[in-house]
Amino acid sequence: MKKDWSTIRERYLSDDVPVRLGGLAANLSRIKSFANNEKNKSLVESLIDESKHFIEWTARETEIETAAKLVELQVELALWQLKMNQIWFDADQRKQISEKSNHWAQQVLTASGLLG
Repeated sequence: MKKDWSTIRERYLSDDVPVRLGGLAANLSRIKSFANNEKNKSLVESLIDESKHFIEWTARETEIETAAKLVELQVELALWQLKMNQIWFDADQRKQISEKSNHWAQQVLTASGLLG
């Protein structure tokens, strides 16, 4: 089933930027978790795609340093997406995706200001 990106975008943009960044961080945490099982490939692919959209819809509304980091993350997500069929069934490479996702989740959550 194809996602209705216009509905998702409208819902996502209804939140303030910190909450949107929190949602992106949550997606990255989900990638971390789901990457531990090779059966979750389609879930991870979906989360990567959604996260790229979240970045596109939010980066322009953030400080320049945050926007630069988000673009860097978006490029990394695109590279994962591009190489997914080559890397997914290699446990070591999935572990790297898991670890990098966790690192990015922490960075995005910090940038959101939601931690206090």
